[in-house]
Amino acid sequence: MFGYVLMIITVVSAILALIQSDLFKAAILTGFSGGALAVLFQLLLAPDVALTQAIVGVAIIPAFIALAVKKTQREDS
Repeated sequence: MFGYVLMIITVVSAILALIQSDLFKAAILTGFSGGALAVLFQLLLAPDVALTQAIVGVAIIPAFIALAVKKTQREDS
């Protein structure tokens, strides 16, 4: 039952990240999706995949998205 909740969280947060107009909020929602997927992998008894997903999906990808958004914003002068 908990697995179904994690699947729903993963899909809903991914869809919300796609339709989000604020790119920093989209990066945070991407992290939620990655975190729920990492917990789901742990429940499926794949701890090595869960650890990799937690590192990449929760920390690295949202950080890279936020950094790219910050670097590409226009400066009004």
